[in-house]
Amino acid sequence: MEEQGLHPDLPLIQDASLEGKVVLIRFDHNVVKDGIIRDPFRIDRTIGTLFHIVERGGRPIMMTHVGRPRDKKTGEIRCRREESVEPIVRYLEHKLHTRIHLADFPVEKGKGIAGIDTSINLAIKDLKARRIGGIYLPNTRWFQGEEAKDERRERFTLQLAGLADLYVNDAFGSWQPHASTYDITRHLPSYAGFLLQEEIINLHRVLEPERPFLAVVAGAKYDTKIGPLNAIYEKVDYLILGGVIYNTFLCAKYDVRIKGVSEEDVALAKELVEKDKKYSKIVELPYIVESDTLEGRIEGRYRTISIRDFKRGDAYNYILDIDPQSFEEPSVKNAIESAKTIFTNAVMGYTPHFIAGSQALDHAIDRNSNAMKMYGGGDTLQEFKNLCPGLYLSVMDDANYYFFTGGGTVLTAIEEGSPYGLKPVEALLEAGKRQKN
Repeated sequence: MEEQGLHPDLPLIQDASLEGKVVLIRFDHNVVKDGIIRDPFRIDRTIGTLFHIVERGGRPIMMTHVGRPRDKKTGEIRCRREESVEPIVRYLEHKLHTRIHLADFPVEKGKGIAGIDTSINLAIKDLKARRIGGIYLPNTRWFQGEEAKDERRERFTLQLAGLADLYVNDAFGSWQPHASTYDITRHLPSYAGFLLQEEIINLHRVLEPERPFLAVVAGAKYDTKIGPLNAIYEKVDYLILGGVIYNTFLCAKYDVRIKGVSEEDVALAKELVEKDKKYSKIVELPYIVESDTLEGRIEGRYRTISIRDFKRGDAYNYILDIDPQSFEEPSVKNAIESAKTIFTNAVMGYTPHFIAGSQALDHAIDRNSNAMKMYGGGDTLQEFKNLCPGLYLSVMDDANYYFFTGGGTVLTAIEEGSPYGLKPVEALLEAGKRQKN
């Protein structure tokens, strides 16, 4: 598979010996919000790996993170039912017609789960005897060791390694180097699952695109996107911005003020403005929607304005959407219609009230039938599915569309310049070298 863009040192699940082996699998099933599965797409995309393991005689122990239970300031870990993996377990049981044991360990209030204890041994016995179809561990971020910087991390990693004979990473969306995605590869023979392989292959189509290459990027915070944004800017022929990122760019370029955009971010965006004066890659969406309030789409309290009317020093209320007529603008139409590769990681409006911009964008992109159209995961995919359900269903199996399961991972890989710069993938490569020797 090397010719398809996979590194020769990447250890692949299809090359692992699985018969009778307990296989620890890290998925990115981070699809639960407030105790409900919002969209099972990320779970469904991993069922091929799961089937392969079981079909070849492996016995699966699964794990994922859900949400951000750890308070960054205090370090406190809150194990809330809303961030439990239970809905994922129920979904898999229903989908696969098998019983999956949900492991349970004592929780210390504010401190999370200290570790994996011997209570799991009985379930592992049942797993090996095929009395159950699989085991699912609690939310990995409930464990103290998952993100710890001290000996608890190594202790947790060794506990994980003690459960299984080998490890499979199929969690493309989980690019951060934590115990369950990174450290574990030092202690077990480790392999890339099928989804991870497919995402890496498709990343090459973004990193080495057929040109012209258009990227559409939006976000709620400018400062968190600076690195990826600069890296994308170097790669693209055209760049369309949306959300607070676009508002920040407009403030920096036209010297106006928009509610919700900080002065610090405007100062940071000046560099992009200067760069674009030279290379003119940013395609501006001229018609935007100003709202007096974040409370919703309230009649008489929002209006379409044009950036052509901006004057230095002007102040505006919240800019919460792109007016669809922006996509009829000749420069915008040309950028979208002439592109051979389009990468979109963007929700254009302030959902759920302002949705017209995202709908117009998705339909405008779809009209380019020749381009390879690639969507980042997470919110981008969720909104595509919610706002354009008919279009989403019609393109699910279209060879000219690819939906990544992690938008942030794609941006990080673009910033690194390679999928092999992602820490968990780097760890698999190191493991692959060790396993060859």
